[in-house]
Amino acid sequence: MLNFKTLAVASTLTIASLGAFAQAASAPQTPRVDQREVNQDKRIQNGVASGQLNAKETYRLEKEQAVINKAEANAKADGKVTKQERRKLHHMQNRASKDIHAQKHDAQTAK
Repeated sequence: MLNFKTLAVASTLTIASLGAFAQAASAPQTPRVDQREVNQDKRIQNGVASGQLNAKETYRLEKEQAVINKAEANAKADGKVTKQERRKLHHMQNRASKDIHAQKHDAQTAK
């Protein structure tokens, strides 16, 4: 049976590779968005490793990151990421960052 940390790392790598594939397939670049994705994935994994995040919290946070990745791919789909699309992506990432902080600092821990 797989332990939770292995499953969490595997799912994060899958999500990260999907983002890399989407980026390679399209011309527009979003380096700030991409860097924030990497940083937030690291924060989630650090929370898993330290026991600050339980399985349910990690699932929700990773699902939120997947939604952001999909929104980024949709923004790039037409070959140009507009200012409004960038603003939306940054807003989504700000919300995700707050959610990561809240989940890492609540009373729930991994068992």
